[in-house]
Amino acid sequence: MVSVILIWIYMTVTCYITGYSVLTGICRRGHYQIRKESSYLFAGIVLMTVYAEIFSLFGGVSLLANILLLAVCLLCIFLKRKDLSEHIRNIRLTVTPQKVMLILVVFLLFAYGTSSGLEHYDTGLYHAQSIRWIEEYGVVPGLGNLHTRLAYNSASFSLSALYSMVFLTGRSFHCCTGYFAFLLAVCCMEAFSRGREKKPLLSDLIRVMAVYYLLNIFDEMISPASDYFMVLTVFWLVIRWLELLERKEESTVPYSLLCILGVYVCTIKFSGALIVLLTIWPAVKLIQGKKVQEIIRYIVCGLIVLVPFLIRNVILSGWLLYPFTAIDFFDLPFQIPKGVAEYDSREIQVYGRGYSDVERYGESIVKWFPDWVKDLDMVNQVFLLAALAGILIFGALVIWSICRKKKEACGSLFGMGILGCCFLFWLLSAPLIRYGCVFLWIFPTLLYGYLYQKISPKFDRYKLLLVALCLLGIYKGAMFGRELIRDAGHAGQYLLVQQDYETFETTAYDLHGYTFYYPKEGDRTGYAAFPASPVKAEDIFTGDTIEDGFHDVIHTE
Repeated sequence: MVSVILIWIYMTVTCYITGYSVLTGICRRGHYQIRKESSYLFAGIVLMTVYAEIFSLFGGVSLLANILLLAVCLLCIFLKRKDLSEHIRNIRLTVTPQKVMLILVVFLLFAYGTSSGLEHYDTGLYHAQSIRWIEEYGVVPGLGNLHTRLAYNSASFSLSALYSMVFLTGRSFHCCTGYFAFLLAVCCMEAFSRGREKKPLLSDLIRVMAVYYLLNIFDEMISPASDYFMVLTVFWLVIRWLELLERKEESTVPYSLLCILGVYVCTIKFSGALIVLLTIWPAVKLIQGKKVQEIIRYIVCGLIVLVPFLIRNVILSGWLLYPFTAIDFFDLPFQIPKGVAEYDSREIQVYGRGYSDVERYGESIVKWFPDWVKDLDMVNQVFLLAALAGILIFGALVIWSICRKKKEACGSLFGMGILGCCFLFWLLSAPLIRYGCVFLWIFPTLLYGYLYQKISPKFDRYKLLLVALCLLGIYKGAMFGRELIRDAGHAGQYLLVQQDYETFETTAYDLHGYTFYYPKEGDRTGYAAFPASPVKAEDIFTGDTIEDGFHDVIHTE
């Protein structure tokens, strides 16, 4: 736990300084003042991820990357020393001791949850290996030929490698998921830090769902799974977007900045890619206002976030968006064969539908959908029914708003429409719950919350809703507390140092002068056995060293 706290402090300092330095520059040009301190942290997180991705193109992301990062932070402090000192002074004057104590309690609670827990299956399969490859080599041409899942390039892996601190103790810490969860928890706490309005706010309803998700993953935050990063980021983004609509924000600056965060979501996991459609909202306003310089500025910012991710994709697999082969711009010697990529893509979609047989890929939705629904738990079945019905209701609501010329509804309906598109994209592609639960939950919550606001003008029933949510919170909190007490003895051994990656029995073999590993049973190798793949590989080196990369893989039993 102590190790987690120290790394989180380091993350907070580096992300805040870099985020503040860049964000204040952008906002000053747009004549906008940031209102949420966590915005600087998220901006810094995006910057640190891009930095780690760019650094990985030239070598391992470890000691040298952090030394350079500290140098950049010191430079930012020197250049922004007056602004930073004044900003910190304002924070001290505006933040109450009670709020500081509450944030500190949440900080310690989530640090405790990140110190130990259940490791995601895929972490032992490829998450840990992907992070170690970034730590030691950065990016290796054709790495996906050794193990196709190593070509699943998530930006979150680069961020995890940057803050793994493997160069300090020889072991890799994995604290970034918990840090994202902590930031979202602080965002949810804000609902109680301001004067309550006499009506339910849509942003608060999304906060309720965010808390529900945080309770569900609390004992899994130790795992650096890209699913968690994507869902946590989308929750934070949607809450902030709704807050802008609720206070009738006219400036395009905050919307545009959130859209850059939407681009960042795309680099974490493809299942959240359509959230980038939010860019339509500020883009239309900027075009109408003929603000060419601002348009160019935000396009450049988006490209800075996206391009390093795409370059890593190409180097790892030979494809721009592996495993999707529709875009084929390259003919590289280390490119993963098209047939292998297509099989991998189909396997992802079939697995999302609850099957393991890729031959069932071509089945129509009429065949696989009923079985998939049966396998859902009752809560998600209810949300699915509400979301599917919500598509029709949303269509009727849009038509009604157009006929009645309800211009004030445009912002809320636009957000709902984008989230509805995200939900349908997830449902019709690879509908595994952990891939897109955020869209399954948010879309109907937002839609029915909006209808409730319009149908119940006096909001007397809001008290009943508040009581119901409190009772649910008490119940979930009690269950959560019971889990903490039950696991307290087990977690006690990790109060100093975080629980390490899970280990598996492996068999070593020589490959082109290097020692490689494959599992004795199953397909997981974890972090320690490196480099490794699920099965023994033939000599697939394209040159004399690992840095030269790998060509088409041929496996032997």
